[in-house]
Amino acid sequence: MSSPIIKSLLDTDLYKFTMGQVALHQFPTTNVEYEFKCRNNAKWEHKHLVRLREEVKAFCKLKLRGDELTFLSELNIFKPSYLEFLRLYSPNLKHITMQIIDGVLEVFVKGPWYSTVYWEVPLLAMINEIYFEDQHASGQEGLERLKIKYLKANDAGLPFVDFGTRRRFCANWHESVVKTLKNNATSFAGTSNVYLAMKCRIKPIGTMAHEFFQVGQATGVSLVDSQKYMLQTWANEYRGKLGIALTDVIGIDAFLKDFDLYFAKLYDGVRHDSGEPSRWAGMMIQHYVDLGIDPKTKTLVFSDGLDFDKAINLYKAYKNIINVSFGIGTNLTNDFAGITPLQIVMKIVKCNGKPVAKISDSPGKGMCNDEQFVDYLKKVFND
Repeated sequence: MSSPIIKSLLDTDLYKFTMGQVALHQFPTTNVEYEFKCRNNAKWEHKHLVRLREEVKAFCKLKLRGDELTFLSELNIFKPSYLEFLRLYSPNLKHITMQIIDGVLEVFVKGPWYSTVYWEVPLLAMINEIYFEDQHASGQEGLERLKIKYLKANDAGLPFVDFGTRRRFCANWHESVVKTLKNNATSFAGTSNVYLAMKCRIKPIGTMAHEFFQVGQATGVSLVDSQKYMLQTWANEYRGKLGIALTDVIGIDAFLKDFDLYFAKLYDGVRHDSGEPSRWAGMMIQHYVDLGIDPKTKTLVFSDGLDFDKAINLYKAYKNIINVSFGIGTNLTNDFAGITPLQIVMKIVKCNGKPVAKISDSPGKGMCNDEQFVDYLKKVFND
């Protein structure tokens, strides 16, 4: 292996660090199990497994450098105790197992949440790049496609962020995309990738992911109170910073029941990651209105399978009603003629030995290995 795919522990999304701080401080004894899932009909070969094992071993040798720790500290969201933990941290090879059975890639990560939270995004980026290594993509053609997109964004004044780390074609292409956007897209607001944010001197963006609320399903509090408990835990840790909440772990209807006046005032806004976006936006806006909150003081972040045409249409529909921004992933970092991007995820399926679930607002995006628990969860939340 000439050069590893992941060259820095910062080559991940910001929300892995923001959740990592909460995991270390609030859930130091919590153990989790992650499972990889590919929603495509991709065929995996032995050579892919060999390459992945090489990349994983290289990943486990990484530590954060002094300049990388300085960059994190200057974001003013991380506490000294957490930064000291990161100074000492390296991924542990004992936490991961992988195999291929009948052409299906299986990957599992198991261990303390505060230590294993950093595997998901780099691992998905490795898997994606390894899968596409033998497929040709024209950088020039990719840049032409990108140019059309950012010109549309410029014309519309579309505020958007790169969310494409986990499904990027490759690391080098991802960097080219971010640099191109920084230099040419006037409404480009930043990237979720911390390494590229540091390298390109732009803002890293992110708060929480589904796993945060999933952990709450197995922490000892009543299941019906788990979302409220995790919303409060986040607020306790960040004291008003990083105030965008994710709405679809158990579905938007269940979320709105928990997102009462207290939380609606406390949080700056919410993020959409499944379900019909216009329906979701309408429900959120009405929820704020019903609570007596001016929607123009809040933000909706759209991030579910967006392309620029969808994002621009949503922007035009809601920009005068509520603040909006857009996280665009695969359509930015893996958009080439003749290439079908992988739909890959890695989610927590167990916490402290108990099943946890992501139900989602879109069919096929949920994930749990225990159907009885899913049924029970739906019953508890009247979903």
